[in-house]
Amino acid sequence: MKIRSFRHAAPALAALAAATVLLAGCSTGDAPAGDAASGSAASTGAFPATVTTKFGDVTVDEEPQRIVALGWGDAETALALGFQPVGASDWLGFGGDGVGPWAEDLYDESPEIIGTLEPSYEAIAALEPDLILDVKGSGDQERYDRLSSIATTIGVPEGGDSYLTDWQDQITMISTALGVPDEGEQVIADVAQATADAAAAHPEWAGLTASAATKTSEGWGAYVEGGERVQLLEDLGFVQNPDIAALPANAGGFSVDISTEQLDVLDADVIVAFPIFIETTEITDDPLWQQIPAVAAGHSVVIDGDISAAYSLGTSLARVYAVEQLVPLLEAATAS
Repeated sequence: MKIRSFRHAAPALAALAAATVLLAGCSTGDAPAGDAASGSAASTGAFPATVTTKFGDVTVDEEPQRIVALGWGDAETALALGFQPVGASDWLGFGGDGVGPWAEDLYDESPEIIGTLEPSYEAIAALEPDLILDVKGSGDQERYDRLSSIATTIGVPEGGDSYLTDWQDQITMISTALGVPDEGEQVIADVAQATADAAAAHPEWAGLTASAATKTSEGWGAYVEGGERVQLLEDLGFVQNPDIAALPANAGGFSVDISTEQLDVLDADVIVAFPIFIETTEITDDPLWQQIPAVAAGHSVVIDGDISAAYSLGTSLARVYAVEQLVPLLEAATAS
């Protein structure tokens, strides 16, 4: 397995260190990939490395060579740190290598794609991993026990059940397990600075209320604090719509159901909405959606495709992409 140096880990990573990309739309060029034998950051890591998880402290004794990344965005996080999983889960159905356009070409060899909610443990074992990442996952004890019987497994942090591991903890835990904690800290600092710069360029957003909404074949819902979607809007200066925050959260803890009769609860200074497994027109053509005051006034954004995927995935690479794409849409939605 070839391991890329963090310093040379493809064009998408260059955006992390250049906050101005978000506002100026500058592009970056490819840089050559480092090899594991070339003294890359990935091959000179700090081991043994101990990671604290919900399931106790887990120690990685030496540099992993065969990584299987199963958690929501865990594979992209490993890629951002210069490592290439041999197995990965494609949570958003990207196809191919299971990553979005912000992480294209980071793999030298395509990984084996493993199922998400019900992975094949036999397929995982056949890959002969020496490290399994399930950092942003359900936190299910049985799943963890089965994975850890195959190889050393990094599960969710305390409080990270139901996919509530935040992007900073995800990077910190994975970078520690891979022996590159300093690189993890740098990625966090770069992404946080990029988001902060976007917020600083729009002081008018500070304190405006925002709703993060979705519609599926089952109906409407909205996200609450604790998940990436609301966190990103808050990092840009917005505040959670208090009417949504007051609703009882679902079992997962990061969303609420909204009936068509109470759809006006979405009304805020700005609404960001996206479809899940339905056509976008099922939102935009919905007469009840159109009657929400914010929508009628042009203060809503409906996203789909790669923007929606990046907004939902919330990895370091996806977050930079989401901000870059979302900022102009928010500018238009809050212009008047």
